[in-house]
Amino acid sequence: MNMRTKWPVLSIATALAGTLLAGCGSQGGESGGTGSSIAIGMTDDVLATDPASGYDPGSWLLFNNVFQSLLSFPKGSTEPEPEAAKSCSFTDGDTRVYECTLRDGLKFSNGDELTSADVKFSFDRMMKINDAEGPAIMFPMLDKVETPDEKTVVFQLKVPDATFPSKIASGAGSIVNHREYDADGLREDGKAVGSGPYKLDSFSEDEAVFSVNENYEGNADVRNSGVTLKFFHGDRKGLRKALTDTKVDVAYRGLAAQDVADIENDTSTGQGIDVIEGSSAEVQHLVFNTQDPVAGKLSVRKAIAHLLDREALVEEVYESTATPLYSIIPAGITGHNTAFFDTYGARPSRTKAEDVLRADGITEKVKLTLWSTPTRYGPATDQEFKAIAKQLNDSGLFDASVKSVAYDQYEKDIEAGKYGVYVKGWVPDYPDPDNFTAPFFGDGNVLGNGYTNSKITGQLIPETAALSERASTEQQYGQLQDIVAEEVPVLPIWQAKQYAVVRDNVYGLEYCLDASTVFRFWEISKD
Repeated sequence: MNMRTKWPVLSIATALAGTLLAGCGSQGGESGGTGSSIAIGMTDDVLATDPASGYDPGSWLLFNNVFQSLLSFPKGSTEPEPEAAKSCSFTDGDTRVYECTLRDGLKFSNGDELTSADVKFSFDRMMKINDAEGPAIMFPMLDKVETPDEKTVVFQLKVPDATFPSKIASGAGSIVNHREYDADGLREDGKAVGSGPYKLDSFSEDEAVFSVNENYEGNADVRNSGVTLKFFHGDRKGLRKALTDTKVDVAYRGLAAQDVADIENDTSTGQGIDVIEGSSAEVQHLVFNTQDPVAGKLSVRKAIAHLLDREALVEEVYESTATPLYSIIPAGITGHNTAFFDTYGARPSRTKAEDVLRADGITEKVKLTLWSTPTRYGPATDQEFKAIAKQLNDSGLFDASVKSVAYDQYEKDIEAGKYGVYVKGWVPDYPDPDNFTAPFFGDGNVLGNGYTNSKITGQLIPETAALSERASTEQQYGQLQDIVAEEVPVLPIWQAKQYAVVRDNVYGLEYCLDASTVFRFWEISKD
């Protein structure tokens, strides 16, 4: 199953603001959808308006604002709370049966009543369509959905899964109107009918227009009268100009660190621009094809781990707007440790890299190609990989070069096993360590690197999935991360923060940038 559209265009965080700047605090506009409309620009595209298909950051941004899920992540929280539901809980002792009761008065934006039948239809439809670019892959544990009455939904799981509430709180849990969607096929007319805070009025190649859904019943307190989302298709300069020319109020996802610095230092515009910084669990890795004749050698992978200078990369390439990452579970997520730091140290060591290669009988320079793709994982990816190649070559132990390939071809080549070392980035579906581990290991993993480990897939992941108290999973996740550091199927590089650049009369962005990855239109207001 192809999850790879979830690997995003990088939203490098900026530390340039330091703290929230004046004019970007908690001051809000009028609630209830009576404030000004907001124009938001981003370089990402929205690849789908149908929740059974979309599995990319742009599409989930749309889903999180147009559709309701039974649960949602409140601002600043990684614990899901009821949204379309008024209550949800596991009703058995081993997290196999999950029951939700819907809140009263739920309606779709077209006025149709929302009942348990729509919830069942949404999950059954997603699983039946099983789109290669969709989120069905997140629910291998789902056995069936039952509806004892119009207000009750019961999920029967094949195996215990304590992360199930977080999964259905994500964009993958979007509830669609069974009267408006085909049970057997995707909707392809660019329209969407949901019960979230907004309704989609129009969708085209260059913009999506949203207005407030007057039928919405939920937790969101809408602070604007609508949103226009403008797509810049990777055009950073165009997005930057639109912001400085006041054509958009917010620039989200796509500006590089240097763009942000230039905007902050530009005093030629008549109105101020502020930078809002938030937390993020977005990460980037070097991925090793363990079936490759070169990268498949553990000694080569360990040598690269000994030589990688993360601090230099984030300082020189990303202007200190990302932080070095030393494990596959990022900081701020339960279970995070520093396995790669503990195993390979904070600073590069040519001596240790040489020792591990010589112990494997490798005496010549290791010839290696690092494969990149120019924009999918951020505008600086190619530059970053050239810097990594230089680090390897400066050791005298490698003869590394970089090749950059357009994203469509890049994905096909990875699937065909043509690359030995390549880049991947990851935006989590939900803020739980499971989402940084379960998708990455075992047969058919999203990395496409051929790596398997029976202890990880047969013991550690099933054990952690069954533990409803997520803090109690730290020991198992620690073991898992230590195994990955020892076997190096991936090499973590950095962890990003989120940022948005806004006009100084725009408020509420700090409530849109947290580890849940939910960008909440309804929190944004404008004078």
